[in-house]
Amino acid sequence: MIKVVVWGVGKMGRGILDMLMKKKGIEVVGAIGRTTGVGKDLGELLGFGSPVGIKVDNDAEKVLDAVRPDVVILSISSYVRGVADEIELCARYGADVITIAEEMAYPFRTEPELSKKIDSMARDHGITVLGTGVNPGFVLDSLIAALTYGTRSVRQIKARRVNDLSPYGKTVMEEQGVGLSREAFIEGVKDGRVHGHIGFLQSIPMIADAIGLEYDEIVETREPIMSTVERRTDLVDIKPGMTAGCSHSAVAYRNGVPVIILEHPQQVRPELEGIETGDFIDIYGDPDLHVVIRPETPGGIGTIASAVNIIPQILSSPPGLLTMMDMSIPHCIMDDFRNHIGKGGDIREGAKGHMGQDT
Repeated sequence: MIKVVVWGVGKMGRGILDMLMKKKGIEVVGAIGRTTGVGKDLGELLGFGSPVGIKVDNDAEKVLDAVRPDVVILSISSYVRGVADEIELCARYGADVITIAEEMAYPFRTEPELSKKIDSMARDHGITVLGTGVNPGFVLDSLIAALTYGTRSVRQIKARRVNDLSPYGKTVMEEQGVGLSREAFIEGVKDGRVHGHIGFLQSIPMIADAIGLEYDEIVETREPIMSTVERRTDLVDIKPGMTAGCSHSAVAYRNGVPVIILEHPQQVRPELEGIETGDFIDIYGDPDLHVVIRPETPGGIGTIASAVNIIPQILSSPPGLLTMMDMSIPHCIMDDFRNHIGKGGDIREGAKGHMGQDT
């Protein structure tokens, strides 16, 4: 069995746990929380109707020492600095790490020194560390890079992800400036409370480095999406004249010419104003390619699935801090996860001793 611990049991963490516990070849052996769900059995937390014998614990070191997992999935922060200490602890116990922290998808440009430290630490302990998710990690970077496989050259990339914020939790809503006045949104951008999308500074370098497309600078803009109708979810009640979300874009320029243009307007219930969601990718080169996914790849489900489906590749990857550009073509896994370890050229199968043994 592949033994997995999930660290962070918020909305994404619970979704990851739910998916893991329905898959073959994987055993959830622990769950770590800070405050949410601590002391609760996973059966209760996930609404299974009966206990499963695993309780959420806030003592991470105790959990890792007791169960010695093969993989830890971190769902606790969006930032490199928010997961660095946790990665170090996992490394001490020989566990590979998958994190959905957006900055970890490609941390080398924004956190170069800390990235070197994490990479060195991972190599010293013989573990693999990977940041992934639906975006960054898939739609606006690794999917785009994969599509260029069918071209002879690339002149410009334009991609736009239009999605619904409704499935997300309170933290994401706040980062997108949902429910503010226009003035409060603008002020929030200035003081850092309104982030918009976290990931452009990872996605653009990931694409550019992968295909060798050079750029000089990245310019970001954030604009409020003002609602003209009332929009409600379980978390928010947006009145007309309030912000429904954030239209965030980033453009990479080379000699003053845009070479990568990424746009990500996110808002609560866009259908109430007749806005269709989707992922739209345009690659201009030899030849031009145009891809549309409609509606958008679901953010919550996509992130959950990406964190789980990549597990076999992590177990077979070399030690170090890796990115999705280092992975072979990822895909959904419908059967026993153990059947997929080592496919595409095994490097480390069984290297951690306890991996692959039934428990």
